[in-house]
Amino acid sequence: MTASSMLSCRSLSRLAVLLAFFLGAVAAPPARAEGIEVKRAALVAAEDGYFLEAEFDIALTHILEDALNKGIPLYFSLEFVLTRPRWYWFNEKVFDTRQLYRVSYNALTRQYRVGVGKLYQNFASLPEALAFLSRVRLRDIAEPGALGKGASYVAEVRMRLDVSQLPRPFQVSAVGSREWSVSSDWHRWTVTP
Repeated sequence: MTASSMLSCRSLSRLAVLLAFFLGAVAAPPARAEGIEVKRAALVAAEDGYFLEAEFDIALTHILEDALNKGIPLYFSLEFVLTRPRWYWFNEKVFDTRQLYRVSYNALTRQYRVGVGKLYQNFASLPEALAFLSRVRLRDIAEPGALGKGASYVAEVRMRLDVSQLPRPFQVSAVGSREWSVSSDWHRWTVTP
């Protein structure tokens, strides 16, 4: 064999390895990241005022799923802020709210339960409960006419696991732990009524 033919064989084998790696990476399903991500959010005008519609992608860590299945309820906090930017002073906070959701598992009935305030709904599986939790519709953001026509507002929304609601021993282990710090980033958008 000549030196040039050996070089081309090595080049072809390297090319084949790279091609196999590329095809394997493309064909493999993407790994689902753990945490919370805002998929979409909007402030919608209705006859009785404005309401928030948001959709999240929620993926619990293995430790959170294990804790939930052992009877420890998880509390998720939805936070929404609506501000009106002002160039001459601090921004005006028009609306600021926090909604707390409780997700729990009952071992006797083998059902998951999502609660908001005094209202609860049961689900046969964790994916069903998380799908319900991921679609938010928050009413009474602002009354009709409360937002000035032509004015510009900044809306912000996020959802996070509220570790302050966990039992004390879990709060201690949750501090600084990536497995327990499940949160979305603040999702911001401009609203012009």
